[in-house]
Amino acid sequence: MRKFTFLLSLLFIMSSAGLAQMMQNLQGAFTSHENGDEHAIILQDNYFMHTVYNVAGKLFKYSEGGSFKLAGDSLIQLVEFSTKSPQMVGERRAYKLEANLQEITLSGSNTGKQKWTKADNGNSPLAGNWRITGRKEGDSIRQMQRGARKTLKLLSGTRFQWAAINPQTKEFFGTGGGTYTFENGKYTETIQFFSRDSTRVGAVLSFDGAVKDGQWHHSGKSSTGNPIYEIWSREK
Repeated sequence: MRKFTFLLSLLFIMSSAGLAQMMQNLQGAFTSHENGDEHAIILQDNYFMHTVYNVAGKLFKYSEGGSFKLAGDSLIQLVEFSTKSPQMVGERRAYKLEANLQEITLSGSNTGKQKWTKADNGNSPLAGNWRITGRKEGDSIRQMQRGARKTLKLLSGTRFQWAAINPQTKEFFGTGGGTYTFENGKYTETIQFFSRDSTRVGAVLSFDGAVKDGQWHHSGKSSTGNPIYEIWSREK
């Protein structure tokens, strides 16, 4: 009996270790190319955002995102927004997952095999899923009430994407993303796609940035040239 119990405990430990390693392999950004289009997916803090775009043509094709979790060898997604169709919001998807240090492969009944190459490991002080919770107005910070509508910004080690959404009403308001660097208090974005304004593709924006008491303070000028001071908090 003791031997059987020991074997069960060992199998549980090995299974937990394997799951932890798989989750570690999933953290970060992944890219692929298909028919001249670029695909980018960020998987961080149990949240994903996937976008298809074309930098050379300054074309935004579509984007979707939501929460994800692992179940055995499957990746389970729960969609919170989709530019293809509002009816996809709330959809639960299951993909068979294969992952290693360099790439992941997702296999679905309707999608076939999708192979993604790892762009980074999500190794950055800013890596995670952030939600805007405050904005400076005049000399004071206006705290934002949490509601169904939200603006999220998902960052890996090198890539970012923001999305303004309302999962409750299935509304999508806009998204943009690309690559970023964060060095010596300077946060710099290079825009690769923008659903609202394709002319912004290729723009490089620099901001002052700092993480204080778990909150990301972000200040500078927006893509329209207006001064901003925002506070972002990690989404639970």
